[in-house]
Amino acid sequence: MISLKAKSEIHALHLRRYDHLQKMESYLRLSLLLLLTITVLSAVGCVSRKTEIDESVSKDLANCSAETVLVSEVVWAPLNPARGDKGPQAGNLWGDRTSTGPCGFLVRFVDGFSSPPHIHNITYRGVVIDGLIHNDDPNAQSMWMPAGSYWTQPAGEPHITSAKGIHNLAYIEIEEGPYLVHPTEDAFDNGQRPVNIDASNIVWLDASEVSWLVPSKESNSNKQPMVAFLWGDSQGDNQRGMLVMLQAGSAGMIRGSSAALRAILIKGAIKHRTEDNAEFKLLERGSYFGSDGLSMHQLSCEEEEDGCIIYIRTNGTLNVTTTQSVN
Repeated sequence: MISLKAKSEIHALHLRRYDHLQKMESYLRLSLLLLLTITVLSAVGCVSRKTEIDESVSKDLANCSAETVLVSEVVWAPLNPARGDKGPQAGNLWGDRTSTGPCGFLVRFVDGFSSPPHIHNITYRGVVIDGLIHNDDPNAQSMWMPAGSYWTQPAGEPHITSAKGIHNLAYIEIEEGPYLVHPTEDAFDNGQRPVNIDASNIVWLDASEVSWLVPSKESNSNKQPMVAFLWGDSQGDNQRGMLVMLQAGSAGMIRGSSAALRAILIKGAIKHRTEDNAEFKLLERGSYFGSDGLSMHQLSCEEEEDGCIIYIRTNGTLNVTTTQSVN
């Protein structure tokens, strides 16, 4: 038999355990409520932050200054006013070659053109768009560069420029104008050396080697975008120039950071539009599109056997994404 005292002690022990369990239950409920509150607040904070980011991006895109110049819209004038219509014709795409500051312009030649030896006051870069171009020392053997080739001409160095083909067109870029022609008697050595790179020697890299090239999950290996670095630092915020290739029949997006982006179509034909333009424009070789500020350029490469090649100059970050196939 259990004594009355023992029964009282057992009853008291059960009461203490019950009271402890009630406190534990209250504590757990409070903890769960607190956790739920934190989760909800965090979710609201994330949504709010995402909204802030989206609004910021939309605002930056709205403030972006974008422009397009079709090759058919280029205004042509003599490259060298002293030679007039007897020499090559030039047309500005961005900037002004007759003024100070950087500039990009087109130059077209007649078949069989060959300049006398001469120099320039500034260094320039060139990319062949159509026909064949030779640019070298006056005594050098001919090196005819086809479309997609790249060359540089240092300031002060004597050279000749020749062209052959029914249609001859090149893109020329300078860092500081004006672009002038002087006789070889004024030659000087600025320490730079010319570079001539035939299109067949251009080194192309794909997404496995360049992080900002992003192929679509729908794309096969034949639809991937590619890049070839021509000058400048491939990383950072320094000025640099490159060729970007979109494969035939592919579409994509070129996103630029809040910096200047200058792009010239070198090969193929593309349809292009910016974020604030609902209509696509058909760009042929020699056409230009550019922007200042955060930008998004939507492109599709028309059915060209060799794809589309775009020369891009920028001092900001770049992202090239293949979004889908045109077909």
